Amino acid sequence: MIELPSSFLAMPRWWNEGEEWLTALPMAAQEQCERWDLRLDGELAHGSNAIVLPVRRHGEPLALRMSPPGRDVTEQIHALRWWDGRGMVRLLEADPDRGAMLLERLGSSLAEVPLDEAVGILGGLMRRLAVPADPMSLSTAEIVTERGAELERDWETSGRPFDVAWLREVEQLVPTLAITDGNLAVNGDIHADQVLRGTREPWLVVDPVLRRGDIEYDLARILWMSVDLVATGDELVEHFGTLVETAELDRDRARDWVMFRTVDYWLWGLNAGLTYDPVRCDRVVRLFL
Repeated sequence: MIELPSSFLAMPRWWNEGEEWLTALPMAAQEQCERWDLRLDGELAHGSNAIVLPVRRHGEPLALRMSPPGRDVTEQIHALRWWDGRGMVRLLEADPDRGAMLLERLGSSLAEVPLDEAVGILGGLMRRLAVPADPMSLSTAEIVTERGAELERDWETSGRPFDVAWLREVEQLVPTLAITDGNLAVNGDIHADQVLRGTREPWLVVDPVLRRGDIEYDLARILWMSVDLVATGDELVEHFGTLVETAELDRDRARDWVMFRTVDYWLWGLNAGLTYDPVRCDRVVRLFL
């Protein structure tokens, strides 16, 4: 029987929900191993809402991922099947009703690589994932239209955390970003922690969120998650340039998406009770005004 680490049990996801699922998880993981003929093969790892167990099946090293079943799991399984291993971890088995996925086993995280090198790898992966999109997936145009209409409300409820001129500038970007010729697959949650060393390809993405439209959509996440790792703002802007070049993006549109997505996340984070991320977003926005 596996033992859940205290660091996983302390994740914010479980503050108000999930107690019953957590209690049943050790037995559920054991049962899943029996169903798929798996043998435990190492130490448990985890993120914010899932555990990953290194396993073997007939000698092949694999990884069993377990998370609460629901829409997120169903959508992730669909995303993994859509990309089918192209720049992405390969899915071998799936049991969405149990929140279980059997994946190829990967290695260490891109977050362990120096940022100067990592940003180029991330940009290359953004372009590698740009396969023809699932026409039924949520579009970046739909997202910006919906969230654009909510920004002022969130700005008010979070106590007007920045100058209204910044809000108006971002709101003015919405009509432009809502019109796109982009019809490619986009990962709506890409950053160094979710890129791992592979064998089929040097680096592979995990935990994807499948979207369609502008590849520039989630570039901002890489920046706000990297801002504490740079000594100066100029250095972060240089990394932005590297991402634009390696992902083959339109620089002006990438800048507009950075502004919109950063302000969007800033307001969402404040209303969700986050502390560090809004400060990071502030730093990013000031660089791209």
